[in-house]
Amino acid sequence: MRWLLILQIILLGLILQGCNFFPETSVLAKIKSEGEIVVIMRPGSTTYYLGPDDQPAGLEYELAKRFADRLGVQLKIITPLFPDIIPMVADGDAHFAAAGLSITEARQEVVRFGPGYQQITQQLIYRYGNPRPKSIADILGGDIEVVSGSSHAEQLVTLQQQYPALRWRENSEMESEELLTFVWEHMIDYTIADSNEVALSQRFYPELRVAFDLGEPESLAWAFPLSDDDSLYDEAVIFFASLVDSGELAQLVERYYGHTKTFDYVGTRKFKTHYYQRLQTYRELFEAAAIENDIDWRLLAAISYQESHWNPKAVSPTGVRGMMMLTLTTARELGIRNRIDPKQSINGGARYLKSLIRRIPKRIGEPDRIWMAIAAYNVGFGHLEDARIITAQRGLDPDKWMHVKESLPLLRQKKWYKKTRYGYARGHEPVMYVRNIRNYYDLVQRISDDKESGQHAEGQLEESAITLPRAI
Repeated sequence: MRWLLILQIILLGLILQGCNFFPETSVLAKIKSEGEIVVIMRPGSTTYYLGPDDQPAGLEYELAKRFADRLGVQLKIITPLFPDIIPMVADGDAHFAAAGLSITEARQEVVRFGPGYQQITQQLIYRYGNPRPKSIADILGGDIEVVSGSSHAEQLVTLQQQYPALRWRENSEMESEELLTFVWEHMIDYTIADSNEVALSQRFYPELRVAFDLGEPESLAWAFPLSDDDSLYDEAVIFFASLVDSGELAQLVERYYGHTKTFDYVGTRKFKTHYYQRLQTYRELFEAAAIENDIDWRLLAAISYQESHWNPKAVSPTGVRGMMMLTLTTARELGIRNRIDPKQSINGGARYLKSLIRRIPKRIGEPDRIWMAIAAYNVGFGHLEDARIITAQRGLDPDKWMHVKESLPLLRQKKWYKKTRYGYARGHEPVMYVRNIRNYYDLVQRISDDKESGQHAEGQLEESAITLPRAI
């Protein structure tokens, strides 16, 4: 009887094994069990960099961090060279890549893309001062360099079928942003870059110009390994759907790109000239006022440039004066006796901005809080509150700058301002005011960091020790 019992146990085991009674644990379950998700990123202003407070930032980082938080796990970032990203995803060396990857047919053969979250266009870039190419035929024989393994390289391969004489180099060690600086420095004639990268880079290298677009708009998406296990992929689909439905995705895109919609070549060149000729004289005053009021000195400098172009004797037709363009009433409230004295003006402007920040409801997070305070610096706190009320009446979120800035221009329309406490205001002006300051703030950060590049903090990542780009 004993041998019969043993035989029955063996047969039962074989039956259970054949029925796959104990299925393998899903990828999503493993991630939650291990408490960590591994994501491939690449350093860059459109993806992943160190912010002014030396904390990780960037659209891709923000999205991946939110996804990790949703799963209740830690985010582990690895940063291989760009040509290795797709192969590493395909081999399962990471759970997915959040690296500003566009969806292409060639890539879809080896990886699986999640929902698209941003549209870009590939653009041919040249330097102002050189002849503008009007077609591919105009760049034949030119020095063209693109990132190896990129969608830009795929585009050139396709174009070569129509233009057999087309030649280019592929760089396996540099990112697209670095090749853009090569064009600016006359080291190469042309490169191809995504429109979002170009929009950010033009503010620091204003001579970079778009010759023409290449192909139709493409979607950026996360790349996952090809697998029969849909658990993680399906969770990502749900995640992006929730971001779209809540409006959070649009808010994140606005945060990183909302101030790049206008490009002023002359203004950018003039800013850089004033930075070296004027700002250096007053930098210590901005730094001291910033420390005293717990505000980034570069933000104060950006506001001052918008107000006076760092001219201590500036006077407007309305009577505001000095580096921070304080009204007489505000100056008196702050105890400022001489508005054209740089130290008094900068200190007064910093204190006034700090008081506005404190008046913004504490539930409003950054950076919405600071953009609203800056808008109030321009238009007045009362008009800002009127615009927030209008925002709520329109069914939008009064705690989000991207929504409030849509309502501010309505203060010019009688059907709206007649219902408000403070009445008519030129509400379009604070919108442009904030946009300009965001651009100037980025420029001050970039130039000051370039001057002090030896002091950059390094991002010690799992796969490599790199210096991440600063906020730009």
